[in-house]
Amino acid sequence: MMPIESFLFDTVEGRPVEGFTLSAGGLEATVIAHGARLVRMTVPGQDGTVADVVLGFDRVADYLASDAYFGATCGRYGNRIGGAAFTLDGVRHELAVNEPPNQLHGGPEGFDRRIWDATVEEAENAVTFTLVSPDGDQGYPGTLTATTRYRLTDDGVLDIRMTATTDRPTIVNLVHHSYWNLGGHASGDLRDHRLTVRGGFTTPVGADLIPTGEVRPVDGTPFDLRGEVGRGGVRLGEALDAVGGFGFDHNWCLEGPAGELRPVAVLEHPGSGRRMELATDQPGLQVYTGGYLSEQVVGKGGQPYRRFAGLALESQRFPGSPNIGHFPSARLDPGETYRHRMQLRFRAG
Repeated sequence: MMPIESFLFDTVEGRPVEGFTLSAGGLEATVIAHGARLVRMTVPGQDGTVADVVLGFDRVADYLASDAYFGATCGRYGNRIGGAAFTLDGVRHELAVNEPPNQLHGGPEGFDRRIWDATVEEAENAVTFTLVSPDGDQGYPGTLTATTRYRLTDDGVLDIRMTATTDRPTIVNLVHHSYWNLGGHASGDLRDHRLTVRGGFTTPVGADLIPTGEVRPVDGTPFDLRGEVGRGGVRLGEALDAVGGFGFDHNWCLEGPAGELRPVAVLEHPGSGRRMELATDQPGLQVYTGGYLSEQVVGKGGQPYRRFAGLALESQRFPGSPNIGHFPSARLDPGETYRHRMQLRFRAG
């Protein structure tokens, strides 16, 4: 484990944006204060070749100009809220709209667009980002204090923990939004990857991508990503061909008890031998295969990010939960602490 490297990543309107590189177990993770964001993750393959496996940009201006949310902490409510409104304790709250008529990832000025305060924890090889969201921010009630903590361990784990507290009843669903490509961010599309998701049900959406409230089994559909014994995960090329269109941008209902950290997904790249295992304590997982990316998105080092160039695996409360009573609650009251944990374990070979 090496000391955490601190550096100036960029400036925004004269404000510095700090960056931090964590090193351990042959891995490096670089995070920045803008959006409490992961901008670089280097992982060795089975032959020792190191690749940066997350999509991103070289400048904050490019993150601000993009609607892809590369690597960001999204909030106050990650994913979509239909009609950009919800009712809490009999009071209707109108939210800022950024995907008419809905709100996506907390609104046009969501947490991904803020500069968070940073605290370095050298002894833990961790960096914690903190943001205070005032009452009424993007339409949400209550002053919310949110944190995102990145820790890199010697056994190949990037541990991400998100918390929040509030001074009045509100809703919260913080989401980590990295796009992964285990062949390397500049290696092309994901069709040669294999994906396993431990979830037997999804929450179907309408034309506006808002859940209908149905909980549907995946059996016999392209949404069955549970894989086969001895074969590993489903080849993404085959799954994308089967589902058609823009690919996956859907929520899976995860197996196992919410609130407990458990393995829920595996992403594999046979060509390099890299493997990423995701564990979370959340009830849902949004699988987004980057179907809305295009060649106009030019990422790190001038690399175009075409459709299906990266895969987001966003553990979460279900999208639309504030307006669908039988979905897991996103309510947070004073005196409570919202907690969301993700563990990403990297292996090779």
